[in-house]
Amino acid sequence: MAPDRPVVIYPPTDDGGRRVRIGGHFVGLAYGLLDVAAFLQEAGLQDWDEMDVARSALIEWRGGGADVWGH
Repeated sequence: MAPDRPVVIYPPTDDGGRRVRIGGHFVGLAYGLLDVAAFLQEAGLQDWDEMDVARSALIEWRGGGADVWGH
């Protein structure tokens, strides 16, 4: 994984969640930007919120951007 994109958000699953990887570790399923922000806060970025997640160049969105979530 490229060091300039340490966070990867994968395409939505059948239940609408998106897998989240930070560094080399999968940290869980996110069902919205708030969930991604919570994972990043747990990883040490305490001041991050949903707007930071949506705008960050540190995040690689696969299968759609920050506005693409499942049903």
